[in-house]
Amino acid sequence: MDWEQKIVDYREYLQLERGLSLNSIDSYIRDVNKLVNYINEFNIDEKPSSIQKETIQLFVYEIAKIISPKTQARIISGLRSFFDYLVFEDYREDNPLDLIESPKIGRTLPDTLSDDEISLLIKTIDLSHPQGERNRTIIETIYGCGLRVSELINLRLSDFFFDEGYIRVLGKGNKYRLIPIHSVTIKYLNIYINTVRNKITPFKDDSDIVFLNRRGKKLTRQMIFTILKELALKADLQKKISPHTLRHSFATFLLKQGADLRAIQQLLGHESITTTEIYVHLDKEYLQKVVEDFHPRNRKI
Repeated sequence: MDWEQKIVDYREYLQLERGLSLNSIDSYIRDVNKLVNYINEFNIDEKPSSIQKETIQLFVYEIAKIISPKTQARIISGLRSFFDYLVFEDYREDNPLDLIESPKIGRTLPDTLSDDEISLLIKTIDLSHPQGERNRTIIETIYGCGLRVSELINLRLSDFFFDEGYIRVLGKGNKYRLIPIHSVTIKYLNIYINTVRNKITPFKDDSDIVFLNRRGKKLTRQMIFTILKELALKADLQKKISPHTLRHSFATFLLKQGADLRAIQQLLGHESITTTEIYVHLDKEYLQKVVEDFHPRNRKI
């Protein structure tokens, strides 16, 4: 049983059995390949079915010298998943990662933007530029709907149900969810679709994709990051801004306006409420307001 074949089988398992996105699958495979590269570099003769905990510990020790604890924890988690798969398929009797602990890492929360900062970001867009209207609509859609960047670039014209006030989004695990869409977001989407996109001839495979480049092809994740980075520099916002920042700002704003955490969970497409609690940081100001509003002693006698 060689590493290459097992990685191919593992990729198929992640795609067909677990239904993960291509980005998630690639991340898992990269983690396993890092271990394989280490084994090859040091001429270690161990197969997936026989590799020992001690070998993996040495690998973890080596990578810990050059990567952050957070990245180290992710790689350990990825390897644990791979060996869980081998155990599940009866290629091994045990998981060599079971006794290997991940480094303790603190939870870091991304920057958020206020509504005024979002407006400032949009004001820096040159609407006379051919891609200006598209870029404004991209920001309005991510911020207005709380989308992941992968959900945005894969958004299709056939996913719009404007009359009903919803859009359909393909999220993680290839699961669809319906998201209410605000009239402001609908307005900018209609402007972009009817005045900009209709002048672009899309590639055959991208004919239903909403956001296209000048050549008619679907935008990449990296392109969205680049657009936001350039706008942030132009607006002189001293924050690290990404599509995730807009999504986080959307959720945080809803929370501070009194939205229920369960509703935010559904809007963001989180399977677990725990993820939402981390993603939408419950700051001291919000918690204080909750106590003031709902404390059992906060009533007239």
